[in-house]
Amino acid sequence: MPSTPRELVRRALRFEYPERLPRQLWTLPWAGIHHPETVAELERRWPSDFETTQWFYPPSRRAKGDPYRPGESTDAWGCVFQNIQPGIIGEVKDPILANWADARDYAPPREQLPEKGTREWDEALEAIARIHVGTDRFVFANICPQPWERYQFLRGTENAMIDVLMPDQGLHDLLRRIHEFYMTELELWCAADVDAISLADDWGGQSRLLIRPDLWRELFKPLYRDYCDIARAHGKHVFLHSDGHIVEIYPDLIEIGIDAVNSQLFCMDMAALREEAKGRITFWGEIDRQHVLTADDPTVARAAVREVARHLYDPAGGIIAQFEFGAGARPASVLAVFDEWERVHDEATRQGGK
Repeated sequence: MPSTPRELVRRALRFEYPERLPRQLWTLPWAGIHHPETVAELERRWPSDFETTQWFYPPSRRAKGDPYRPGESTDAWGCVFQNIQPGIIGEVKDPILANWADARDYAPPREQLPEKGTREWDEALEAIARIHVGTDRFVFANICPQPWERYQFLRGTENAMIDVLMPDQGLHDLLRRIHEFYMTELELWCAADVDAISLADDWGGQSRLLIRPDLWRELFKPLYRDYCDIARAHGKHVFLHSDGHIVEIYPDLIEIGIDAVNSQLFCMDMAALREEAKGRITFWGEIDRQHVLTADDPTVARAAVREVARHLYDPAGGIIAQFEFGAGARPASVLAVFDEWERVHDEATRQGGK
């Protein structure tokens, strides 16, 4: 009997020879606006093995606007985003805590989280359970702790970079409040019927980490360790996304218990990444969005898949065929990605993989 999508993902994470590669397509609204036929074809030919639960939090008193429309929008933390292009998310231009005096009385949106043991808490767990039992896909919690990015949204990127280089009590106090919010949020979601939580922070530039590895290990690794510990205590997998060159911290991510990492493989030396991490963690995509998916010639995308496979593929598992259909991507190239991953796996199976 064929494995369900949920079982396929679990087997890939555990290196138990999934019968095919698990797959996941990320789409920005931009793709649906500009290439709806291609999005529909991708979903028809290669349906995702993943699902994310619904967002059931009550409306935030701070949030307003649509983050995917041109203009201003405000999120539940009060951060104001400026957007100039339909279908993508904009940037924070004027951080609300640019001055430390503004940070003293700042509070994360705790009002959105139900209190443990209340009727609202029980109703939330019941709603999530209905989603999990109603699908055979691998289910993500609809949260994404991001302590570094949230810090940047609140303080601004320039201030944030200065803060970590010259840390003082303000940095530690604000990080503590952000972290405590996420830990409270994780208590709910890790008690719920989901298969995994996902974390997201962009830690890399084009050729190196944004901050020194020793600073990352001092300031942020303990936060991620806490998230992994609470997930592990409840039997949940942990996925992490980070843009940029992050090969220096792959061993740390493995050490603290991250199961799968979505990173920009083409920013890094994949041979070095193979030595650091292959067989010890799952590579959750992706394919280069700057030069590969934007190419008019789909053979570029096929060659990119083969390059990833040459270094990181193993028929035992450790690969999820994932990429993002975002701004500038070409339909023929995005269609080629999943098709080529199928060929890679089929060839390996014929040559003796289980």
